[in-house]
Amino acid sequence: MLKNFQIHFAPNALRAESPAWRAVIHLNLVRAVNFILDVLTRPTPAPFPGAPHPTPSAPTQQSPADASPTVAAFPPRRASATPQPNSDLRRYKLSLSPLKQVEMILVRHLSAAPPPPPPPSSPTSSPSSQLGPAEVTVRGGSAWRALLRRHRERGRGREREPHEDGPGRTRYSEGRADEVEHARQILDACRADVVAMWTSAGVRAALREEGVVVEDHSGFFLDHADRVAQLDYEPTFGTALQVYDILRARLQTVGVEEHHLTMETSAEDGQRWIFYDVGGARGQRASWVPFFEDMNAIIFLCSTAAFNEVLSEDRAINRLLDSFNTWKTICSSRLLTAVQFILLLNKMDLLDAKLRAGVQFAHSVKSYKGENELGQVTEYLRRKFAAIHHHHSPQPRKLHVHTTCAIDIVTTSTVLLHIRDTILVNYLTAMQVM
Repeated sequence: MLKNFQIHFAPNALRAESPAWRAVIHLNLVRAVNFILDVLTRPTPAPFPGAPHPTPSAPTQQSPADASPTVAAFPPRRASATPQPNSDLRRYKLSLSPLKQVEMILVRHLSAAPPPPPPPSSPTSSPSSQLGPAEVTVRGGSAWRALLRRHRERGRGREREPHEDGPGRTRYSEGRADEVEHARQILDACRADVVAMWTSAGVRAALREEGVVVEDHSGFFLDHADRVAQLDYEPTFGTALQVYDILRARLQTVGVEEHHLTMETSAEDGQRWIFYDVGGARGQRASWVPFFEDMNAIIFLCSTAAFNEVLSEDRAINRLLDSFNTWKTICSSRLLTAVQFILLLNKMDLLDAKLRAGVQFAHSVKSYKGENELGQVTEYLRRKFAAIHHHHSPQPRKLHVHTTCAIDIVTTSTVLLHIRDTILVNYLTAMQVM
């Protein structure tokens, strides 16, 4: 959502970051390719003698950018301990093997976390139960931000000197830049094979058999691999499609990241807004409290499409139910009594796709009694979050709820204007200007 704010209120700042986002987009694409090849060529142990053959559950869709598995995992279809790739798959495995090196280079370049190791294979589970490539994760204050600073310095005609790097800042040498350029050349050389693999009917059928869904997020880059993997590709602001690339790129920050946005629109030109992007994983929530003081608003994003997924750190906990509990905790905080609460029910497009595909919302959310239809499910979520806010707020306050799809620039624009006005009115009221 922060990228949406930049597109609408600070487009020049986001434009300066486009070279860094290209590396993120390439890592999203390469990680999806490597994940597919690993899943389709990794051996699965044969069942124990006499063990019943598992019955596959109904397939569900999941965003590949979300590393969380779904509640209903997909059992393996292959009974042999030896994979049986066809000749095309063997060729893709060989010809695209250099993309492993590309992934390692980009991970180092962005100080990204390496993909988690696949769960151990067993007769009742398979690597495909993850259902998608791991999300690109970077640590707050790491080389990711240093990369942005480096490109901004280049835009001003100077490079940061080595002695200017403070504690915790990564030095970007010419050797590192050459390494990333080499990774781009490798990706361009593999471009035709990436396209051929993704359009292969055999590969797509094998993915369906394994219960793997990669189309929703990283699959977007696979659909456009011929364009994104070109050596001269730049996620510039030349077309709406390229802005779309930046919005589609998945980058999760571990820890708290502070962002300073200088507004560029005529109404707020020069105003400086500060955003604190906090990680939502359970282990990161204790770090939120120091940022609760002296803030004007909290924007809480709930992934509505996560209703049938579980936490990666605790597979016994449903992600949507965890969002309810986290929302309750935040609403109850007395430190936030005077803070404006803004709730964004996000990923509505993915929620609609899951419901249309037949994934039953009521199977994962037992308190839901309505039809498996977007309008009724959305109204349930609105009422549920509103009730929690009403019953657990230290004192009465207004709640602003919006349904969003972060990659939909047009509809999100209206939501962002409402959010801006809400924050400004609350700030002026607190300053007794209104």
